[in-house]
Amino acid sequence: MLDLVFRVVAFAAGVLLIIHTVLAAIRSFVLPRNESVLLNNVVFTSIRFVFEQITRFGRTYAQRDRIMALYAPVGLVALPIVWLAVISLGFTAIYWALHEGSWLESYQLSGSSLLTLGTHKTRGPIITIFTFAEATMGLLLLTLLISYLPTMYQAFSRRELVVARLELRSSPSHSATDLVVWLNRAGSSQDNNTQWQDWEEWFVEIEETHTSLPILSFFRSPQPGRSWVTAAGIILDAAALLISTVAQPRNPNVEICFKAGCVAMNRVTRFFHERAHVEPAKQPEDKDPPIEDPRRQDFMSACEQLQAAGLQLQPDLEQAWKTYHSLRGRYTEALDFLARLTMSPDQRMIGNEQ
Repeated sequence: MLDLVFRVVAFAAGVLLIIHTVLAAIRSFVLPRNESVLLNNVVFTSIRFVFEQITRFGRTYAQRDRIMALYAPVGLVALPIVWLAVISLGFTAIYWALHEGSWLESYQLSGSSLLTLGTHKTRGPIITIFTFAEATMGLLLLTLLISYLPTMYQAFSRRELVVARLELRSSPSHSATDLVVWLNRAGSSQDNNTQWQDWEEWFVEIEETHTSLPILSFFRSPQPGRSWVTAAGIILDAAALLISTVAQPRNPNVEICFKAGCVAMNRVTRFFHERAHVEPAKQPEDKDPPIEDPRRQDFMSACEQLQAAGLQLQPDLEQAWKTYHSLRGRYTEALDFLARLTMSPDQRMIGNEQ
């Protein structure tokens, strides 16, 4: 009687493991919405811990970047291996529950069926059905991942194309101020509007791809000094400067791009951290920012650079600073979180190390 209870429990546990794993694969690559999958999170978190320990031996950012560049690909390759291992464990429990032999014999039958080796013969139609089902699941999981690899790398390529182009436009210091100066020199207003529309589409795609396929967030740029998080910060800072500080007619393309960027960064942050603020509320305009805010000096320095480049600024820079500070409050926390999460480069740090 006790043996029967154990076998029933083993059968039920095996079925639950199989269902959970198949659903994890479907939610990861088929379901078109952001889903947090426990099994995937365990895999990626465990691998991340190992890589973080290894990066401690890197003396420069470039060395640490080369190590972390392997994290996302290794995690992606490890994912189907774990899926197959759990599937194999689940079917092992089922075979043992159906009296197909000892645990070792059941595991050997499970591995043979999963990998379609055919080295073990089964007894009876029920076991045969389960072995064929296991072989089908094994092929299905591998095919599912392989079929989605091109989609992932296409999204990665589109993301990095914008990052590379932005680096050219925000040179030489790779800052929002340089980007605003470049936009001022770029030519017609229509050209600039097209540029902001392109960045708006980039943010919308970031929101969609980096929550439905979250491993994309950890794929690093081909060049150590680049990062999609840093690029997003430059675009949003430039938009905040134009809206708050530069004296120009209201541009709806800049405003909608800024809104798209805030939404995208906060929603990606929410996916990785439930306690992060999704869309921080705008600070009241009558609430002054901290007097000793270190970014105030950076803001004033940016104003001097913009004036030197021939841009006309708002007459009341104090009010401009308050508006700029309020706008940055909508995305700064999310960007800081994503920068730490993805180990984004600090341009000043890289310059010192090089």
